[in-house]
Order: sequence, then C-alpha cells, then structure tokens
Amino acid sequence: MKLQHFHVEAADWSRKAQREALLALRHEVFVQEQGVPEELERDDLDAHCHHVLARDDRGQPIGCGRLTPQHKIGRMAVRQSWRGHGVGAAMLRELVEKARALGWPEVSLGAQLPAIGFYERQGFCAYGEVFDDAGIAHRAMRLSLSPAERVETPPRERETLPATTRADLASARLQLLRDARHRVELYAPLLPVDSYASDDELEQWRRLATSGRNAHIRIVLHDPAAALRDDHRLIALAQRLPSALHIRTPLEEADLGYGSSYLLNDVGGYLLLPDATRLPGRAARHDRATQAPLRQHFDHAWDRSTPASVLQRLDM
Repeated sequence: MKLQHFHVEAADWSRKAQREALLALRHEVFVQEQGVPEELERDDLDAHCHHVLARDDRGQPIGCGRLTPQHKIGRMAVRQSWRGHGVGAAMLRELVEKARALGWPEVSLGAQLPAIGFYERQGFCAYGEVFDDAGIAHRAMRLSLSPAERVETPPRERETLPATTRADLASARLQLLRDARHRVELYAPLLPVDSYASDDELEQWRRLATSGRNAHIRIVLHDPAAALRDDHRLIALAQRLPSALHIRTPLEEADLGYGSSYLLNDVGGYLLLPDATRLPGRAARHDRATQAPLRQHFDHAWDRSTPASVLQRLDM
C-alpha cells in the first residue's frame, strides 16, 4: 500500500509560477466550486504571508494554504479529487510548525462549519458564535502553542529504539507515551491484554487525557468488542474518560484488511509492527519523516471509521 503519494512544500508568492499555482487552486475551489466572489477571495495579504503548496507525484498542484501576519491560517484548499487523502492535514501541520518556529503563542482560523471536525482532530478548539464570510457560515477556531511545544527536540532524543523482543516493545511503548505532550494516535487490528495496559503505561494515558484543552487521543481498533470482552485496562480507562480517549472501528474492507499496528505521538515518535501479530518492529523517539506516511494512513482510516458504540457504558 502506497502511503505517501504527495508532498508539501513552501511556496514563494514573489515567484510567478508558484503564485499562479496558488491562485489557480484557490479559484477552482473557492470561486468555481463554492461561489465565492473573486474580489473577496483575493486580498492584499498574500505578499506578506507564508504559503504552502501540496503537489502529487507528478508535481501537479493539489492543495494550498497560508499563514498571515495576523497569526491566522487561511485559504486552505484541496482539489476535489484529492480530498480524504490527508493533504489538508499535512498542509495544516506544516503551517502550524511554521507558526511554532516563529515563536507565536497561538494560531487561529475561520472554519467552514462542515470542516470543524477536521480541525478539531488537529487540536484546534472552536469558540464564539457562527459568522458569515463570503456567504458561507464559519466559526472561529484556535490552537494554543505552548512554549514547551516550540522547543527544538534535543539531538539525544533523535534515536531509534530497539523493537525485536516483547520487552523491547513494552519499553518503546512506555517511552513514546512519556515523550508525548498532548496527542497520541494508536492503530491496532488487535489489542493484546498485555499491551498498553501496564501500570506505568496507564499512568501516561491518564496524564495525556488530562493534559488540558490540547489533549487529543485517537485509537482505531478493528475489534473493540474483543478488547472489551478481555477486560482490557485501556478500554476501561477510555470508558471512564470518553471525552478524552476517542475510539473508532473501521467499516471498509480495505481498512479491515490492514495488518500493521503502530503508535504515534506529537513529537515525531513512532512504534510500528509491520505485522501486528509478530516481531520484529521498528521504533524511534523522533523521526517525523518516517512517521509522516503512518500519520497520513491514520488520518485516512480515522475519517472512514465509526465511533465504537460497543464500548459505551450502559450505566452512564
């Protein structure tokens, strides 16, 4: 399965070819598709913004976005045929990382109402009343960038982790959970009772779940009913903290046939078992390049999955 079939790059507004690519995408999505008047789509900010451009394997533009001097993300547009493939999430992460590198304490955006869930999955929080922008209902959203999140990861943390024995896996899981600041994603076709369930691991899950408004834990399980029957300790914790630990299950055969498992955190760490049923695996504390296609796969699978209603507590 090919997980990475596009890339995101910085775009220079002063370069004619890149400027034309950005404007063409925005015209296609906002003006032609959504009916936004062209005079409203363009403004005087573009020359002063940081822009990103997504391209497919052939180099064709498929998405764009910008970061304004007012600390606002906007003009997020993805070509229709590429929606649902992780392009928007990848561009958003690039813009957020740029804001962090600039030392900004917060970024904001105006989200069209159907897109609020997408931005919430990336850690943004909605606030205020619904407002109209170019005839389309929007709501303001923001993401706090704490000083800790802007600190460059020390070189000593950019290390691979052993993942050839069961003891290695347990150590790697705990290390990645400890390294995580607010966000973790877990994809698991199976959830063995001895995985993610030690006292130390559960302590880290609780810490993350209660780490504030940026807390964001997403888990995709192929068979949550089996984990429930096994009285898995992580499932019990999720039932106690349903607003912080979100669990979904896939619906499509392509997802249900995916046999790998992996854990991702928000500092570039990952633990991957190419075959979820056996060793060896691969792991690193900070390797965003390797993590990126796994995160892209997770975002796709998450969007195609449904909340695991079997885990809802009957006594709530």
